[in-house]
Amino acid sequence: MKVTHDGRQITVEVTPDGAGLVSHAGSALLARVADKVGLTRALSLRLAGLKQRQCGHDVGRVVRDLAVMLADGGDCLADLGSLGDQRVLFGQVASSSTAFRVIDRIADDPGGLERLRAAHAHARAHAWKLFGAPEQLDIDLDATLLTSHSEKEGAAGNFKGGFGFHPMLAYGDQIGEAMAGELRAGNAGANTAADQIAVAEQALEQIPVEHIEDIEIVLRVDSAGASHELLDWCHDGRVRFSVGYDLTDTVRDAILQIPDGAWVCAIDQDGAERLNGHVAEITEQLDLSGWPEGSRVIVRRERAHPGAQLSFTDHDGHRFQAILTDQPGKNIAIIERHHRARARVEDQIRNDKDTGMRNMPFREFEHNRVWLALVLIAHDLLAWTQRLLLSGELARCEPKRLRYRLLHVAARLAFHARGAKLRLQATWPWATDLAAAFARLAALPEPVG
Repeated sequence: MKVTHDGRQITVEVTPDGAGLVSHAGSALLARVADKVGLTRALSLRLAGLKQRQCGHDVGRVVRDLAVMLADGGDCLADLGSLGDQRVLFGQVASSSTAFRVIDRIADDPGGLERLRAAHAHARAHAWKLFGAPEQLDIDLDATLLTSHSEKEGAAGNFKGGFGFHPMLAYGDQIGEAMAGELRAGNAGANTAADQIAVAEQALEQIPVEHIEDIEIVLRVDSAGASHELLDWCHDGRVRFSVGYDLTDTVRDAILQIPDGAWVCAIDQDGAERLNGHVAEITEQLDLSGWPEGSRVIVRRERAHPGAQLSFTDHDGHRFQAILTDQPGKNIAIIERHHRARARVEDQIRNDKDTGMRNMPFREFEHNRVWLALVLIAHDLLAWTQRLLLSGELARCEPKRLRYRLLHVAARLAFHARGAKLRLQATWPWATDLAAAFARLAALPEPVG
């Protein structure tokens, strides 16, 4: 092997005699954050009944390590080796076969998955105590398709001609956290109200009880959420809604009757007016008596981008979108912008597909349900680590970039007397940020209860 040093190429001799070297040094942050927010202890307490041998691995610790492995970029049980092979950093890590037995016990226990979610909610409550609860929480519901490359229980053909699963997921927009998720067969509908309500209820259960009455909650869904059953559930539960609305002939007729003076400029997320985009309200032109009280319809028009294919239903070069919402306020541009922001849920789903969700690894459906719950915990470990320990771009970057810059960094662990020092490469651009993150981690209080 050759390397460049001082402008010269030098031949390198590779020998297996190093000492004190560790990789994935930054991922130790994730394990310790799980401890600091009380996740490890909550998992241990709630899953203690699943432990079969007194001298065996702590079940909660095994689940924590699985979540850390997923957050680190693993996507199968064998990837636990990335932690287990570095015992000096992560301690005693269970083997992949032991981890499977833990997942098997959770899946077989009638209340196992609920206890796993309860531990997740407990950790969320403590995390919110550390960095504060949001005043408003937009819960974004969406379904996504996962491909299965082999026959697995629950896998089925989907509406796009693929084969696999079709989970329903919920994310909290302001906090970037995974609130809930339910694995479903590939042929499950995107607009199945019963599934949407079940996942939305799981999301509400994740909100700490001391905050549930104080936070203004808005459920945002695309046009798959425009069902009477779901919106009646929102109205009865005092949850506001904002969903996509189909452009029926009645809606199109109402749009074409809007005078030019009634259209107002749409606005971007930063509050600036959009050069291409206008909004108007057509509530009075429609019969919304069948929808919950306070429902209104807001439409948006914009000219198609250059090269886009227009359809015969597009009018005067404009394309239209409509939303059905019960949010009050006279500034319809703000309401429409608020709904448009739900597009961020696509980023959350894409990131979770890179955090173990892309392919369900087990043949049994219940095992894969547990795996999905672990993916959501891993998602939040990353979110809490960024909010508690990082700043600037590192607090906002996606998991793939965070892994490259911090989590997968190699270092030298040096022991002296009764102390140790993790030495990062001084020329690594983010070495100072990682050292500062470990310092902030040490300053966090230990969880109580």
